[in-house]
Amino acid sequence: MNDLRQLLPTQGSVWDGIVGTPLLIVVTLVGAVVLRWVINRIIKRMVATTTVRSQSRRSLIPGRTGRALADVAAGLAHERHVQRTTTMGSLLRSISTFVVFGIAVLTVMQLVGLPLGPLLASAGVGGVALGFGAQSLVKDFLSGIFMIVEDQYGVGDVIDTGSATGTVEDVSLRVTRIRDANGVVWYVRNGEIMRIGNRSQGWSTALVDIPVGYHEDISRVTGLINEIIGDLAIEPPWDAFVLEPPEVVGIESMAGGFATIRVSAKCAPNEQLGVQREIRERIIRAFEAHGIVVPGTPPAPPPPAGPGTPPPAPSVL
Repeated sequence: MNDLRQLLPTQGSVWDGIVGTPLLIVVTLVGAVVLRWVINRIIKRMVATTTVRSQSRRSLIPGRTGRALADVAAGLAHERHVQRTTTMGSLLRSISTFVVFGIAVLTVMQLVGLPLGPLLASAGVGGVALGFGAQSLVKDFLSGIFMIVEDQYGVGDVIDTGSATGTVEDVSLRVTRIRDANGVVWYVRNGEIMRIGNRSQGWSTALVDIPVGYHEDISRVTGLINEIIGDLAIEPPWDAFVLEPPEVVGIESMAGGFATIRVSAKCAPNEQLGVQREIRERIIRAFEAHGIVVPGTPPAPPPPAGPGTPPPAPSVL
């Protein structure tokens, strides 16, 4: 009789079998789901904060420059926001899901009594082999993550990577796609980028060098240039691109029988080329109107002869 009682399960053992291990497994899985939800909420907040960081930096610039930069950046803000949010959010959510549910699975395996030692040893050996075999791939991904988090560049920016210079068309965790001025598409691995020159962050500078002969009155020429370019920052449509009134820096160099006067203008990103052309055009028209000859240009042809004007006498050698 005593042997039969020992074989039959008692009420406490049955209750422990129902509530003990199964309840711990359920609690572990529910806790993993809740933890993943909380981490995803934190990731969304972090991504939103990182996305607007560049716009906040532009808004802190005082005066008209900050307002103009914010207006220019508004066109690309939506595209960059969507791309950075999608890339960072998907990456961080995938990592958090893998880590949380991986720990949950290992915990459940331990609760049901499965040995974890051989599994962890195999995973360690596989991780070491993967690390040695895919070093460049891991380097590309890590560089891409830091590049996106730090907002070094985005779609629409003109960048110089050393090996290629052009407009960014697409940014992923492994590769950046760039189209240069000739229309050639470059695929640059993020891990191979040692330096980045971003020509679209903040503002750009339009520099124009004007050669003037030594025989010209430099003070007169400088005053004329200031007069014709002073209103460029307030005249439409250039008031949207020129952030501050252009200024004559001074004489940049002297060589070859002429002096080079430099004009500088602070412009919106990627708008310096158009501003340079407009400044040159205005200066050329003003020089022609005031009789200032630019060195290297041919002399003006003589006026046409009238009906009563005798032809010039032939030269005698």
